Amino acid sequence: MTATTPLVRHPLDPLSGEEIARVRAVLVEAGRVGESTRFPSVLLLEPPKSEVRAFTDGALISRRAQAVLLDTATGAAAEAVVDLVAGALVDWRELAPGTGQPAVLFEEYDRSADLVRADPRWQAALRRRGVEDFSLAFVAPLSPGFFDHPEERGRRVLRALTFLRDHVEDSPWAHPVEGLLAKVDLISGEVISVVDEGDVPVPHEHGNFDAEHVGPARTTLKPIEITQPDGVSFTVEGNEVTWENWRFRVGFNAREGLTLHRVEFAENSGEHRPVINRASMAEMVVPYGDPAPWRYWISYFDAGEYLLGKNANSLKLGCDCLGVIHYFDAVVADDHSNPVTIPQAICMHEEDYGILWKHTNILTGATEVRRSRRLVVSFFATIGNYDYGFFWYFYLDGTIQLEAKATGIVFCGSAEPGTVSPYAAEIAPGLMAPVHQHLFCARLDMEVAGERNTVDEVDVVGIPIGPDNPYGNAFTTTVTPLTRESQAQRLADPARGRSWLIRNEDSRNRLGKPRAYQLVPNPGPTLLAQPEATVATRAAFATKHLWVTRHDDAERFPAGDYPNQNPGNDGLAVWTRADRELTEEDLVLWHVFGPTHVPRPEDWPVMPVDYSGFMLRPHGFCDRNPALDLPDGTASRAHCPPGQCACNH
Repeated sequence: MTATTPLVRHPLDPLSGEEIARVRAVLVEAGRVGESTRFPSVLLLEPPKSEVRAFTDGALISRRAQAVLLDTATGAAAEAVVDLVAGALVDWRELAPGTGQPAVLFEEYDRSADLVRADPRWQAALRRRGVEDFSLAFVAPLSPGFFDHPEERGRRVLRALTFLRDHVEDSPWAHPVEGLLAKVDLISGEVISVVDEGDVPVPHEHGNFDAEHVGPARTTLKPIEITQPDGVSFTVEGNEVTWENWRFRVGFNAREGLTLHRVEFAENSGEHRPVINRASMAEMVVPYGDPAPWRYWISYFDAGEYLLGKNANSLKLGCDCLGVIHYFDAVVADDHSNPVTIPQAICMHEEDYGILWKHTNILTGATEVRRSRRLVVSFFATIGNYDYGFFWYFYLDGTIQLEAKATGIVFCGSAEPGTVSPYAAEIAPGLMAPVHQHLFCARLDMEVAGERNTVDEVDVVGIPIGPDNPYGNAFTTTVTPLTRESQAQRLADPARGRSWLIRNEDSRNRLGKPRAYQLVPNPGPTLLAQPEATVATRAAFATKHLWVTRHDDAERFPAGDYPNQNPGNDGLAVWTRADRELTEEDLVLWHVFGPTHVPRPEDWPVMPVDYSGFMLRPHGFCDRNPALDLPDGTASRAHCPPGQCACNH
């Protein structure tokens, strides 16, 4: 193809629609695309850090994309690398059998459901339950996990559960057909098996939560108005955002969704120093704890198997986002590598966050108080029954927070009403919600005050009574440098207040100490499946709260590039066998967090948000409180009574 400059302004800009279309065009011209070729993913291959740091406005930009191709007629899969500037195919690699399958195509959901509906065994199972109208049955195709069953070897498989509806708008999740499981070969178009066991009645109570079914909305809540009459405090140029002392770039891709790049913070409007080179939600696994035949295999990898970004919502003002909003559209590739725009996929706005600092002088009565504000950058993805929001918060004091919000509809089976199970809770009559986990893995390519970083594990510990602690009151911190990858696979310990410090010996604060950021976890259980379980091998990353690795451009996803039907032994568990040195190196932190969900009746019919996340906060990165110069009354005073708006007196 003719060489040309892509329609982007910066090496880290997300793939444009023109570039996604060019990927397909290059591969068509190279003879790599046939009638049965599909594209499970098309992702930007981000350039090396050195190239990004050297980039100046107007300079030539190198742009490459990696496309995964699947032949839906044969099952053959390959990776292609396309040079988008030259318009050329520069690399082609066939994927070896048995090393995992590409992500599930959107069209495969419908294809597998149609195959199941047409199967006489499935139809007989529904008739046995008194169902004759198959059009209201919802077949839910799901990634199969990996168990090395002989009939699944060498096949591209989905498992399918069945739910019923009373009418077209009815929520199917309220009516699971217990004991019915189909298995589909997506390449041959064969329904490998249909298992129909048990005579558990289908729960009849609806699970709808729209106004028609819930009833009149309450009228007691008064409106809250969020206004910024003078406009927002941030500026956006292309994908670069500047807000107060922060500067960073917003990215997006079909797998991880929202990404952040070149995150920098300036103390008291001084020099911007780097904090994070790149941050993303690199993977998440949702393992279920029910050993029943219909659910033992459920362990979704929502980024690697289903693609978080490809499933992103188009956000709406007043519903998903409140205030004065700046939106970023996202562009992803469909199953044919045609560009699809998701309007308003990313929402950015400011919000008040209470008091940042305050003191009342007990001698004079004088009070100084400043209100906190944070910049919010977020997106939501819907994966089947669950909805996930990922909210990055930037605070005026230099803190960064990631908050994951899990909501949507819990995934249920059924049983006789009143059944008590150790693996599931009855949340409506006969409706059983299994215990499960949502284990997120954030990838934090750190660059605290420069590229050469070291990670210390910091515990708070008591000192035994003795000469150093004669009265028994003393406690202190212990600092353990994590010097090699074998040592840097860590569990959080709330009893010790455990945190991790990322420091830079090359950059010192005014006290002569290394500038540093502190990773503060909010830990829950790690993976609860037994070590012998296949999910423990496939999701080895979820067995620790923290992993630290030496940076490598090829190490992007903690469960490996292809977790779908992958037997395991990939990703972090493999990379860290190299046991690379970590002292004063270019480091990546992989932080695992998330809720272990024991469902309750209050989670039905739609689940209130379950929050989880972590904080990164400056720890000697600044010389003093970086928010001393905030003006009196940082938040809006639009509705303050006359004479009562001053925050100091």
